Amino acid sequence: MPRNFQDTATLASAMACASAAVLARLWGALAREPIAGVRARRIDGGTLTCTLADGRRLAGPAALAEPFTQASAAELTLDGIGYADPAELLRALDLPGESDRLAEELAGSVANLALARAVRPEPDGGPPLLSRLATSPDPLAVLEQSIVDGHPVHPCCRTRTGMSTMDQLRYAPEHRPVVPLALVPIPADRLFVTGDWPDWLRDGENLLLPVHPWQHARYGLAPAHASLPAHPLMSLRTLSLVDRPWHVKTAVDVQMTSAVRTVSPAAVRNGPAVSALLDELARRVPGWRPVPEVAAAAVLVGGEPSRHLAAALRRAPRLPTGRLAMPFAALSAPSPATGRALVTELTQAPAELLGDIVAVTLPPLLRLLDLGVALEAHGQNTLLVLDRGQPSGLLYRDLGGVRVSQARLRAHGIPAPPLHGDIPTDDPQVLRTKLFAAVLGVLGELVATLAREYGEPPEKLWDAVAARIRYFAPALAPGARRLCYSMFTGRWPIKAMIVMRLATDPLQDVWAELANPLEGR
Repeated sequence: MPRNFQDTATLASAMACASAAVLARLWGALAREPIAGVRARRIDGGTLTCTLADGRRLAGPAALAEPFTQASAAELTLDGIGYADPAELLRALDLPGESDRLAEELAGSVANLALARAVRPEPDGGPPLLSRLATSPDPLAVLEQSIVDGHPVHPCCRTRTGMSTMDQLRYAPEHRPVVPLALVPIPADRLFVTGDWPDWLRDGENLLLPVHPWQHARYGLAPAHASLPAHPLMSLRTLSLVDRPWHVKTAVDVQMTSAVRTVSPAAVRNGPAVSALLDELARRVPGWRPVPEVAAAAVLVGGEPSRHLAAALRRAPRLPTGRLAMPFAALSAPSPATGRALVTELTQAPAELLGDIVAVTLPPLLRLLDLGVALEAHGQNTLLVLDRGQPSGLLYRDLGGVRVSQARLRAHGIPAPPLHGDIPTDDPQVLRTKLFAAVLGVLGELVATLAREYGEPPEKLWDAVAARIRYFAPALAPGARRLCYSMFTGRWPIKAMIVMRLATDPLQDVWAELANPLEGR
């Protein structure tokens, strides 16, 4: 049974653990990002010290600043004064930029993470979750709702600015609600549509726009024609319909981690076009396939598509018996059977499993990058396909983070569709960074999880990654092979999340760097 979040002792314990988890993420960002106000960093005897521009010193365990560290208790000291609360620490640091805003976001992240952990069901000792999913009508929703802690390195891992506690219980995936997705009638001439709008979203002269109930309550929309029961997926605003094989990405004016999750006019225009391109590339590059956005729509306001009243439609993945698609992020989520990471329910030895995952993940992603398409293949967007428990391929979804070089596509004889917004770019560094930051983050989290669960030295696991890459690299086309070998040199990119949240424009990508664990292997 779920724990009672109204139990004072349970919630107090969850708050302390959530503060430590967010503080560890914040400490990692302070340790690596190019933050104005942080002048120098030094590690001495396992202690990391950050010297601020005004001479003050912030100190704490260097190990706590490592990506994907798990902490149940943590404290940093600023000129000898201890801080366990990340929001209080950020206010005390008084960094340049939108520091007050970020402090509020951190406080919200702690509160929401504590709530998620306080209501997490205790391990029931039953069959493995991956066995139970064989009879589940929506295994993907079950897997996504098992992810309690949100983003694995972002200090705003559970930020949902604008939502109350009751809103979270009604709509957040970790609370496992059934959400009534509103179908709002819109005159056809007032709805900008791309792709093939399905018949079940038509009603005479009107088209039915799926609207999240939180959003519906905040805009002067017509009453809903009907509502459909749906399960929220990992991103909260994307819903899996209970009675139809569809996923619906809705606009929700709530900041989650780094952005307010609306559906931009560019996304409405791009979705079906990028999906068609990815379908074509899947025929050329084996080992993966996209989950296409078959249609998108936005209400016209002043003659322009509104990002606040918009939706994108995806067909839910349907796989043959014996196969299962799970987001990479779910591999590190707790099993309801044991409380250990779900990756432990797979039967292979850790190094062998890691090598097999690398072998099905990197070749198609690198071949696509060589052709000119960089997928933002992080743990939420990328699904590992298991065939009777063995890694066998990839699915990819959510197109907003894709970057496409139209010039490189044309050089390979592939027609390039018209694209809008941030997706088109011919900058090779932008393309490489987009893919590498995402997929290397997936590998880093997986190595950290396997090392923690099995007591394996991370070095041994990275040796397995390196060996498998060197095994399959010679068979790749020359361009993909060069990209493959480039993984062994130079530092690895990671988003500078605190720098971005402190900036006036928090959506402009800024990058930091991590030590490359493959270098020299």
